[in-house]
Amino acid sequence: MAIAKSERLMNLALCLLGTRRPLSKRELRGSIEAYLEASADDAFNRMFERDKDDLRELGLVIETVENLEGETGYLARRDSNRLPPITLDAEEAAALGLAAKVWQQARLAGAASGALQKLRAAGMPEAEDSYETQPSALEPRIPVHEAAFEPLMLACRDRRPVVFDYRKANAARPESRQVEPWTLECWRGHWYLAGWDRDRGAERVFRLSRITGKVRSRAGAFTAPVPDVVTVRETVESWAGETATRTARIRLRGGCGYPLRARALSVQEGADGWDELEIPYGHGLDAWLVEFGPDVVVREPADLRADVMDRLRAVAKG
Repeated sequence: MAIAKSERLMNLALCLLGTRRPLSKRELRGSIEAYLEASADDAFNRMFERDKDDLRELGLVIETVENLEGETGYLARRDSNRLPPITLDAEEAAALGLAAKVWQQARLAGAASGALQKLRAAGMPEAEDSYETQPSALEPRIPVHEAAFEPLMLACRDRRPVVFDYRKANAARPESRQVEPWTLECWRGHWYLAGWDRDRGAERVFRLSRITGKVRSRAGAFTAPVPDVVTVRETVESWAGETATRTARIRLRGGCGYPLRARALSVQEGADGWDELEIPYGHGLDAWLVEFGPDVVVREPADLRADVMDRLRAVAKG
């Protein structure tokens, strides 16, 4: 579905850019194979209007002109859709080269490499830093191992609803989720999908490593508005456990849990071999505490204690 739509948009753009006179809907339908396959006029009209809006959203300037017979025509003048020359200094070129290296493990690797080659052919200066000329012990990477990454990336791009099976950290079995995907974010080496959960009628974030089976596309438009990028990123960070909204009190076995001690707001040493810590409490803390197993006991709040117990029971069940 995504490939067919991309080809259809490309063909429509080429027709509008390649004509010297406005083309009517009838002429465009006869020139583009996907439009010829439309079963009815209403289906074609809806498809054409969506495609025209998508091209305009992508930045193509499409003019609407009425001819002498009163028929509406469309064209995209080349002078209105020509970008200015791209000029980059050495530092900007180095930044682009570094960004392209980040995507070596993802589907975008080929596109990033091809884009750099085109820019260099157009006169972009070669990077003169160690990233290009010398091997480095530390190189940027965004790992992409999850099979769900590629279909979700395409669904975010094309704004297509998806369905997948998702296993929560405190659940023994996965359950089906119907989601309107907004964006993918990488946080501390893990990929997260932010989107609208149709079944729950609310914004949700899903960790890709917990998606089981295939991601399946669904027809139809989004039912909820897509927020701006900043809001989505803040949500991902919050659901990944980095935004603390209150504090929690835990008991920690002596000599254990140094990452917890490093984040502690206060530490009271106990005489029984256990210390009491006050630590920041945000979404995701329960999953982190479970990793320390029997070395941690949650004192308060009660909801955090219950979440940790639920996760431990799920682990015990396998």
